[in-house]
Amino acid sequence: MSFTTSAPLSSSTPATIDVLGIGNALVDVLSLTPDEVIASLSIAKGSMNLVEEDRMAEIYAAMGAATEASGGSAANTMAGLASLGARAVFTGRVRDDVLGKVFAHDLTAIGVGWAGSTVSDGPATGCCLILVSPDAERSMNTFLGASSLLGPEDLAFAEIASAAIVYLEGYLFDRDDAQAAYRVASHTAHSAGRRVALTLSDTFCVERHREAFLDLVHSHVDILFANEGELCALYDTTDIDAAIASVREHCPLSAVTLGEHGAVIVTADEEIRVPAEHVTQLLDTTGAGDQFAAGFLAGLVRDLPLADCGRIGNIAAAEVISHIGPRPQADLATLAQSVLPR
Repeated sequence: MSFTTSAPLSSSTPATIDVLGIGNALVDVLSLTPDEVIASLSIAKGSMNLVEEDRMAEIYAAMGAATEASGGSAANTMAGLASLGARAVFTGRVRDDVLGKVFAHDLTAIGVGWAGSTVSDGPATGCCLILVSPDAERSMNTFLGASSLLGPEDLAFAEIASAAIVYLEGYLFDRDDAQAAYRVASHTAHSAGRRVALTLSDTFCVERHREAFLDLVHSHVDILFANEGELCALYDTTDIDAAIASVREHCPLSAVTLGEHGAVIVTADEEIRVPAEHVTQLLDTTGAGDQFAAGFLAGLVRDLPLADCGRIGNIAAAEVISHIGPRPQADLATLAQSVLPR
């Protein structure tokens, strides 16, 4: 199954990168933390909070021994692609501080190329401080920091032009500079004969910027990833069938995740239903959409049938929801070996 796009996709130069992701560059800092410390910081256990830099510093100072790893939605997808044997590169914005170095080193250590922007002024590198209480409850405090200020000047233009697919993270869409960066990145990719993918990421973000997202999807995007709620929010409806009918008219290819019902792949003339993979235990749905996108794209860059792309996506999503954390702990290429050619 193939699909067409109105974008000028005709490059005589082979891609040297399979997928280049653009998104928030965040460092996840996880620490086992007693309940009394969480209470002393006035943090509601199990909550998710956006914090400013001074609050981030206060919480960080109170944390004990921690594990630090690169994070962020698009970066998690690039990690999944690397696990599937794809050539993945990530670009985002960090500060020239300790966490900025951690972010770049951690990505490269798992096989993802780093083509980001490192700045010497402004907010510190973004991070998510995760306090894990004795009962395994996670209290998350996110400081977006330098990552949220990404603009066109931070883009890695040579890498964008060299990537078969450029993958954009919806979480980063709140600022005008980031929206401008996404349009510039899309233009650069299409001018080089490449494809552009977008993940909507978050229902509330879509509702805040519906018109801007609609313009991006309808005019600049070749491949759309969304869950049921996000796609309905984009088209301002509660009817998923109506949302699917609308996206079919405007985007050449869409992959919509439906939770326990699997996913539906939508082209101009077809809907392909892909059942969910069996999961023995469901522990944490964080990262399910990120890893579905990784699996789908890993199949797509190998020109596999769309149904197989969806199945690899579901395999990757099933792996990540079976443990704590948004990145694969098993080798995804091995799990998907029956579908994914070596």
